[in-house]
Amino acid sequence: MINPKSYLTGKHVHELAIAADRYAGEVDFDVYFTAQYVDLRLLADQTKNLIITAQHMDGIDLGRGMGFVTGDALDEAGVTAVMLNHAEHPLTLAELVASIDKAKAIGITTVVCADSVKEAKAIAMLAPDIILCEPTELIGTGQTSDASYIEKTNEEIRAISPDILVMQAAGITSPEDVYYTIAKGADGTGCTSGIVLADDPSVMVRDMLQAVTDATKTNRK
Repeated sequence: MINPKSYLTGKHVHELAIAADRYAGEVDFDVYFTAQYVDLRLLADQTKNLIITAQHMDGIDLGRGMGFVTGDALDEAGVTAVMLNHAEHPLTLAELVASIDKAKAIGITTVVCADSVKEAKAIAMLAPDIILCEPTELIGTGQTSDASYIEKTNEEIRAISPDILVMQAAGITSPEDVYYTIAKGADGTGCTSGIVLADDPSVMVRDMLQAVTDATKTNRK
């Protein structure tokens, strides 16, 4: 998952998405790309290999809801996945349930963030498509989750539902971090600052995608 958060907008996020789309066409796994709401339709229209992902979605129907973001609007804009409950946009349990249910009804993939092992287990009971495990205190620090956290969250989530994919993403800043995380058994990973603050963000995306490929091949041996 390439997650520019609010670092990039307009032409800058568009340029990165176009480069990422080209590289994504060369790999055999899904590549998610998040953006702010105002950029989502353009990115969906101009890319073909990325899963364009909203950074949040409210679980409300069309009607009243001034300032909220509806799944219907995201769906019409070409969005096919949504991230929920990020540490920078946490949800109450009721809000999270409503958003997951609405996304499922529309057919939007849910990527739900979890801080601790306990939170990951609780979220797994809601049956999202993907759980993104990242201790809040490690986000943006350059320090990745330790092996025990990765292995424990992978194990606990899969024990509840083997259908839920597990992403591990805290502190990912380099291709080496990506390789390590996938090699430890995660289904996927993601990055923000390591990409957007790189000297050449598009090259970093290319190298991180290659690291996923390399780690996956290692796991298959």
